[in-house]
Amino acid sequence: MPDIIALLPDNIANQIAAGEVIQRPASAVKELLENAIDAGATQIHLIIKEAGKELIQVIDNGKGMSATDARRSFERHATSKIKNIDDLFAIRTMGFRGEALASIAAVAQVELKTRQPENETGTCIITDNSIIRSQEVCQAEPGTSISIKNLFFNVPARRNFLKSNTVEMRHIVDEFTRVAMANPDIAFRFTNNQSDLFRLERGKLKQRVIALLGNTVSNKLVPVEEPTDVVQIRGFVATPDAANRTRGSQYFFVNNRYIKSAYLNHAVTQAYSDLLAKDEFPVFILFIEIDPQRVDINVHPTKQEIKFEDERIIYSFVNAAVKHALSKYSVAPSLDFSLDAGIEKLPSVTQPFSERTKEQTKGDFLFQSFTDGGQAHFLNKKEDMRHWKELYSIQSQFEQAPKNLSLPNADEEPINTSPGPLLQEEFKPSFLQINTAYIIASSKHGFLLIDQKLAHERILFERYQKAAQQPVSRQRCLHPQTFEWTTSDAILLASILPELFLLGYEVESFGNNTFILQSIPADIPGGQEQQTLQKLLEDLKHESSYAKTDVRENIIRAMARQMSISHGKKLNSLEMEKLVNDLFLCEQPQYSPSGKKILAKLNQREIEQLLQHA
Repeated sequence: MPDIIALLPDNIANQIAAGEVIQRPASAVKELLENAIDAGATQIHLIIKEAGKELIQVIDNGKGMSATDARRSFERHATSKIKNIDDLFAIRTMGFRGEALASIAAVAQVELKTRQPENETGTCIITDNSIIRSQEVCQAEPGTSISIKNLFFNVPARRNFLKSNTVEMRHIVDEFTRVAMANPDIAFRFTNNQSDLFRLERGKLKQRVIALLGNTVSNKLVPVEEPTDVVQIRGFVATPDAANRTRGSQYFFVNNRYIKSAYLNHAVTQAYSDLLAKDEFPVFILFIEIDPQRVDINVHPTKQEIKFEDERIIYSFVNAAVKHALSKYSVAPSLDFSLDAGIEKLPSVTQPFSERTKEQTKGDFLFQSFTDGGQAHFLNKKEDMRHWKELYSIQSQFEQAPKNLSLPNADEEPINTSPGPLLQEEFKPSFLQINTAYIIASSKHGFLLIDQKLAHERILFERYQKAAQQPVSRQRCLHPQTFEWTTSDAILLASILPELFLLGYEVESFGNNTFILQSIPADIPGGQEQQTLQKLLEDLKHESSYAKTDVRENIIRAMARQMSISHGKKLNSLEMEKLVNDLFLCEQPQYSPSGKKILAKLNQREIEQLLQHA
């Protein structure tokens, strides 16, 4: 039998390694930016063409490389930072020059120009599919310039799996933002298709945060500064009114390296408890400095997931630091234990406590509950009255409801939910709203329980789908409104302007991440234009992996979510009847656009079984 085990050629091994490190153009951008930082650069220029598919170039003014080092940087396992195994667990730099170049060169055409400041000439190396095509002396500026052309040109399957230019560009902007955020002492320039997206001068952290996240957060940043013997925490958290519906503006850096940690995210969210709604996420930029030997950064190829020696201690410190910052700047409520002098003059304090009053008090229900051991915990056990307002509201609605709510025969046919008008023989004119969230509609076959928000979402979704195929009514803004967005949001908004126009929004780009709103759909309430657009973009970020052909459907789904009536909105009888009628005119009245069940039906037999009367 012939031998069947063979060693892989270097170019194939490098392509396999590239699959772990270089997943998309943004991955290459991250590696090159971090290499430039490790080279001691004070100025870094990122140049992108066609969302990185055509060109990714990083130019820095760092220390450069010699001809020998430049050649070795393309070899596998080449590094200038690790001499022994102990160095692997004490790394403070972003990476080491050349650690990713071998992987990048395996899936792209790479040109490297580098010169050390003390030398008069530099070195130019051109590689193609891990093969060095040429190496020669050249004229170059001090520092290093690396150009990556035609990424994944030799791996067509990987290139076909890349998303649209808009999606890939957003990932690049996200990676650039993280690196630039962590290094305010370095000047950055970001050029996309010959147009500058960012020109960031060296400065303080707050200036860098505002430059990257926009002026909207300038007056909402609360500083965090907690030095301890174990860990040092610094940075900013934003006030609750700056919260978003996604986690896009949440940044954790450990030893100046961006990380993702659901555990630490929970620590920050807990500090905001009772300040934010359930679907809102706080904005924060937090830097954690810790001994490198107490953290393992090598648990993931991209080094964005790390392992702490004791996560519970870090959790406690982060949670306490955020709470302290919010209370210190009067964002979170704090308890005031100082006694108001007026209390001492009240009759209940000044008058003596007689024996008769004492006996009356001892017989009181609350006095006994709180003085008997452990009884205070069972005050609501027998009769929980915490939701007495809701019970009263439901009772009132039943008292005011029509008297013709009669149950049908259990043997009758189930309700017809096929498209068509809501016929009188199907439904009697009686509707009841429960907890301002659900509608009970009585029929001759039983009851229907309908989620009002999901029902309206389905109605709007199908209405917007039809509107996208024909002209939609829009209202002109009396005074065109100008809005400024973050760069990431501006890129996303610019890419969907044609689809928004078909749905009633007339938005024009004004340059520098600024847009002018000229018209809005006729059914959008006035004064909520920016809020509606912001929520629309936040919802679209959840659909970051959408395919090119699904852009319009995702926009329509997001608009339907945003414009649908919410739980908590009170409806009168006519509004409930119209909502139910419109729902059954839909092509799919039973499920929302996201696949959630809209309604449930109960017949007499099911009701009797629930009440144990059967």
